[in-house]
Amino acid sequence: MSAPSTTAPAPGENAPVENDFLAPDAGQKPPGPTPSQSRFQVDLVAEAAAAAVDESPSSEASNTVPSGYKATVDAPPEYPGTSGEEAKGRFRVVNFIDPSGAGSPVSPEAAPVDGMQNGDTVMSETSLHSSTGGGQHHYHYDTHTNTYYLRTFGHNTIDAVPNIDFYRHTAAPLGEKLIRPTLSELHDELDKEPFEDGFANGDELTPAEESAAKEAAESKGVVKFGWIKGVLVRCMLNIWGVMLFIRMSWIVGQAGIALSCLIVAMATVVTTITGLSTSAIATNGFVRGGGAYYLISRSLGPEFGGSIGLIFAFANAVAVAMYVVGFAETVVELLAGVDALMTDEINDIRIIGTITVILLLGISVAGMEWEAKAQIFLLFVLITAIINYFIGTFITVQSKKSLGFFGYDGSIMWENMGPDFRKETFFSVFAIFFPAATGILAGANISGDLADPQLAIPRGTMLAILITGIVYLGVAVSTGSCIVRDASGNDTVTSQFLMNCTDASCKFGYDFSACKRDKDSCRYGLHHDYQVMSMVSGFGPIITAGIFSATLSSALASLVSAPKVFQALCKDNIYPGLGMFAKGYGKNNEPLRGYILTFVIALVFILIAELNIIAPIISNFFLASYALINFSVFHASLANSPGWRPSFKYYNMWVSLAGAVLCCVVMFVINWSAALFTNVIVLGLYIYVSYKKPDVNWGSSTQALTYHQALTHTLHLSGVEDHIKNFRPQCLVMTGYPNSRPALLDLVHSFTKNVGLMICGHIRTGYRRPNFKDLATDQSRYQRWLLKNETKAFYTPVFAEDMRQGSQYLLQAAGLGRLKPNTLVLGFKNDWRDGDMMNVETYISMIHDAFDFQYGAVILRLKEGLDVSHIHGQDDLLSSQEKSSGMKDVIVSIDTSKDCDGDSSKPSSKATSLQNSPALQKDKKNMSVPLNVSDQRLLEASQQFQKKQGKGTVDVWWLFDDGGLTLLIPYLLTNKKRWKDCKIRVFIGGKINRIDHDRRAMATLLSKFRIDFSDITVLGDINTKPKKEHIAAFDETIEPYRLREDDMEQEAAERLKNSEPWRITDNELELYRAKTNRQIRLNELLKEHSNTANLIVMSLPLARKGAVSSALYMAWLEVLSKDLPPILLVRGNHQSVLTFYS
Repeated sequence: MSAPSTTAPAPGENAPVENDFLAPDAGQKPPGPTPSQSRFQVDLVAEAAAAAVDESPSSEASNTVPSGYKATVDAPPEYPGTSGEEAKGRFRVVNFIDPSGAGSPVSPEAAPVDGMQNGDTVMSETSLHSSTGGGQHHYHYDTHTNTYYLRTFGHNTIDAVPNIDFYRHTAAPLGEKLIRPTLSELHDELDKEPFEDGFANGDELTPAEESAAKEAAESKGVVKFGWIKGVLVRCMLNIWGVMLFIRMSWIVGQAGIALSCLIVAMATVVTTITGLSTSAIATNGFVRGGGAYYLISRSLGPEFGGSIGLIFAFANAVAVAMYVVGFAETVVELLAGVDALMTDEINDIRIIGTITVILLLGISVAGMEWEAKAQIFLLFVLITAIINYFIGTFITVQSKKSLGFFGYDGSIMWENMGPDFRKETFFSVFAIFFPAATGILAGANISGDLADPQLAIPRGTMLAILITGIVYLGVAVSTGSCIVRDASGNDTVTSQFLMNCTDASCKFGYDFSACKRDKDSCRYGLHHDYQVMSMVSGFGPIITAGIFSATLSSALASLVSAPKVFQALCKDNIYPGLGMFAKGYGKNNEPLRGYILTFVIALVFILIAELNIIAPIISNFFLASYALINFSVFHASLANSPGWRPSFKYYNMWVSLAGAVLCCVVMFVINWSAALFTNVIVLGLYIYVSYKKPDVNWGSSTQALTYHQALTHTLHLSGVEDHIKNFRPQCLVMTGYPNSRPALLDLVHSFTKNVGLMICGHIRTGYRRPNFKDLATDQSRYQRWLLKNETKAFYTPVFAEDMRQGSQYLLQAAGLGRLKPNTLVLGFKNDWRDGDMMNVETYISMIHDAFDFQYGAVILRLKEGLDVSHIHGQDDLLSSQEKSSGMKDVIVSIDTSKDCDGDSSKPSSKATSLQNSPALQKDKKNMSVPLNVSDQRLLEASQQFQKKQGKGTVDVWWLFDDGGLTLLIPYLLTNKKRWKDCKIRVFIGGKINRIDHDRRAMATLLSKFRIDFSDITVLGDINTKPKKEHIAAFDETIEPYRLREDDMEQEAAERLKNSEPWRITDNELELYRAKTNRQIRLNELLKEHSNTANLIVMSLPLARKGAVSSALYMAWLEVLSKDLPPILLVRGNHQSVLTFYS
């Protein structure tokens, strides 16, 4: 969009002009981005101007764009410029700069200066209008605008190009979140106000993300580690524990070189598979702090993550004590060797351990920089000790031969190749070694302090496993190749003993065969001397320093890991009582409270000083974490979610599953009782978190797999033909807003819960243009309300021009595959005589449509009515379930546009308005008003199906065979807890002279259907003429709706009938007089027999479409069901839903 030049530029010169937003001139500061808080306001003239600019480049400087065109653009961070603070309250004006530098506006014909095309000047609002004189026109922008988007593909467009900052969750340390233009801002009609969204595409921040954003904004100068210092060093220090120096030689003595290598290999296989799985999860998106907890919780969800996170943090805290006690024991041994004990051994361990852990705490609290420097120093000492040992194996000293060290020799190696278990087994030795292989998550645990966790965790962890595995194997082979299993330390050897000597030491002139006869007499060799590596090494004290280094480094790593993991757990608010530990301090957000807690836990276990019972539990806690990390990868791969695409490709879902199984096996091999204890703890925490249902959504693989299984099963179900035995009432319930007709919702839910599908249909009509954004918002809001209310149903709203059209939409399109409704449920239209009779025409047409679509139809009538949406603020009375769900601020508010007790099929000119809908709103104190008597009764009636029904009856008036739905619904109802004390009474029509026969026939049928009943009543007097006063009352009811065609000309009568199709003709009334009388008579019988029933279920009378007017049909339903207990009028689709065949 540069101003055209009178002289055509050379091809080489044109590139920077067209692409100056990619490569701005070095001398020109490129236009800068500032994150936008306001949104686009699109104007018709602006769009027209943009089109004109595109079509006519020569006139772009003279296009008039009024100041009504305001736009704010979220620009990418690659183009630094004016900061948000500088640009507050300013407009950016796209202008052409005078090449002479005089600052005067230039004509479009003037050649632009290279690098200055589309130059922007920042001007204050006060100077804006005064600077636009001289007939020059400008593009006006709101706060944070730059010309980047004006140059996008050469068009003046607010559409944004792809940018990483649009995809951020929060203002993360790596960059600020920007907000792309919403679809409505680009697509909506120009005279329509765009939606006021804080975040595009529903990217609202969770409380945890908001706190993370706050921390990110505050954290300046944070120390971040690379993969060597952050991961490799920590993992190597944690894996190389004291086992390397004081147990590896003993393991070789017990298991031999071959089995020792097998033990190391087995442990390495487990850790390698876990390392691969960790790498896969860590590279599947940005990793925050929290290590194992973060990886598991974001993969498997808060239930597994929360349970593992707690025990993993606890295990790390106790591991601090274990490592410190290991260090203290070594120090106490040295003190005992020089007779310098302070008190006794146990108390000395406690004293030294306490001092040590205080020093380690000081290093940790000083900050990650000091801790990292300490780790580097300790690693140097440790590597020096290992090298010192290997050098020592090549130096044979005469004085060491009596201690069992003879240097490398084939015969010694061969003798030590096989096992020689003494009071041990292969698995017990493996159990002792395996804790030495743990520690692979030391780097991942501080993932929040890594500069690039996605690169550092895979590279550092896998390399650490490789290096430490090789060293362990090297130590196993070298010790087995140069040290014998038993040595007495005795130098005096006679030739007499050598004659019968067969051991490898014999050829060196030493006979240690006596050690086999009297094992207590020998204190040296692989079997007896734990300090054999110190003896072999070139300089013994360095090995002692290595032991110190191994213990202290592992303790330090655990002391840092535990608070970091615990802090991440507390930030997510999985366990509400632990929120105080989420707070961080300083530029690195150090969890000082977590350090203190870890210190206290470690100190308690140090004072116990007996960790033989705790150690296997710690190993099992770590193994449980490894198992779940492996399972996470398998689960995510199985779910086949598009979001699972780790950049680390060297993993396999089946290998990960094998790794998870291996971890579980190793848990039981090490200590079966500790494994059981660990599983009980994990299960208990899992149940607790599942019960608490934390309000988080991390897109876990559990959700992905649930969707995958639901989709697979739905598709599979679609390929299976329906069978009578599997029939379920799947109800489309016209509730309107789900909380506006509680009785209808509760009753239908009673017989569909865990049995069939329930869809709450809501038709929204109006003369305004439909606001589909509101519809989507309502859909998610009321679906949440249903879930919180523990109602197993789906809320499905639709926009339609009228109610009948909307009901047809729902009847045709609701559901999916076999999960489609087969029964339409309506509330009775109590106020049918008060409003426009065309509403009655629509209401009856919906019933006809249901039958046309082969649906069953059910109508519920309560004499008090159903619709409570006109009642203000009755949250205390509306639903006790809302209270139990913690939704105290959820109430039903007024909808003045709806007729009381009407169905959702009522037309409403304001039905699209959230203010006039019974939406979920915050309680307002001034909304509480006294209820009149009728409203009080209505509220009480609306809650009657939420209570236990007690001992009563459900009366089934099965007058016509509709396939069995009239009988199936009461059966399902009485199977539920609230209705189980109610007995089913069946009423049927019959002849006076065959009453016993008809009763026996029905009893036989019900017994074949396996439906319990308490009584069967055969009504022989249904066709008796009703009382005259009841007939007169009916005639009075329908009088206003009669056509009375006999009293007017035929043409006028036809015109009136066409304009008001609901009117009742005299011919129709006479033709259906017998049916009318039957409805009146049935009402008399209902009052006689079922006046005390908890619920009446009755066959719905049918009206032939086109023959019976809607007013007459409505009058039938009215007279049939008036002044009765709750009555359910049911008519199936005349397909069998019951069978007595197996």
